[in-house]
Amino acid sequence: MAKGKMCVTGGGGYLGSWVLKLLLSNDYAVHATVRLPGDAKYAHLNQLEKASDNLKLFKADLLDYDSLCSAIEGCTGVFHVACPVPSTTVPNPQVEMIEPAVKGTLNVLKACLEANVKRVVVVSSASAVSWNPRWPKGQIKDEACWSDKEYCTTTKNWYFFSKTEAESEAFEFAKRTGLDVVTVCPTLVLGPLPQPSVNASSLVLIKLLKEGYDALENKHRSIVDVRDVAQALHLVYEKPEAEGRYICTAHSIMARDLVDKLRSIFPNYNYPKSSFIKVGEEDMLSSEKLQKLGWSYRPLEETLVDSVESYRKAGILD
Repeated sequence: MAKGKMCVTGGGGYLGSWVLKLLLSNDYAVHATVRLPGDAKYAHLNQLEKASDNLKLFKADLLDYDSLCSAIEGCTGVFHVACPVPSTTVPNPQVEMIEPAVKGTLNVLKACLEANVKRVVVVSSASAVSWNPRWPKGQIKDEACWSDKEYCTTTKNWYFFSKTEAESEAFEFAKRTGLDVVTVCPTLVLGPLPQPSVNASSLVLIKLLKEGYDALENKHRSIVDVRDVAQALHLVYEKPEAEGRYICTAHSIMARDLVDKLRSIFPNYNYPKSSFIKVGEEDMLSSEKLQKLGWSYRPLEETLVDSVESYRKAGILD
């Protein structure tokens, strides 16, 4: 017997697929929104354990309110995972990113209100936390820190802007209507690919293995495993005391150290040459609030090994 019904928006994507897997393994019936249910790129969803009995795919678009209502109807919980994440620059940020992120999130929340959903977990991003020049230098950024929308605009960080705007609008909507909304803000998400296509965050690691850059910025990276993010989303849904926003991050590492670590495990890839360029301040984020709720994460080596193995299996590193 299924425990109850959940809806996952963007169920065919990288994080969405892992959330589906986790919910199905916890005996939930799941509605997942995808763009085209019959598309071969979603075939991996039907292979998930218990999918044949408990998973139903819905054709939906974030900007089509009625399509979201059909998927959310009858669900007690909703995980809003869908969001445009560009892997290159976008010519028209308003149409390609800001509108789907902000209006799409509000459409999901309205549909949840209409369907009497018990709690909505919205996937935001650490990019809605970290881009704030006024935050005291050297102070660890926690949930009280919000990215500065004006600064995002002047620096043309449209993804950061869209996530910040969507998350703050979600909380405004919750305040106005009484809908129970909790957000999770992951940093760079790595880990094995559940789907045949490559997502934007995995490209960061794939390029380190393949591109053989002559020089690379020695950036500070905050990494979290996709399976641990799925666990975090499930945790904040299940725990009645969860409220507000939760930063979700596990490991902080400099790009040079990340390359050294990869090279020690997988010596034969085309890594960046020896030149690493020093860049600005490092960004320190804390997931202490999430850990107090009971969240834990796996070792970085496990994430790296499982990621690279999955890229190898998919033929991405050939």
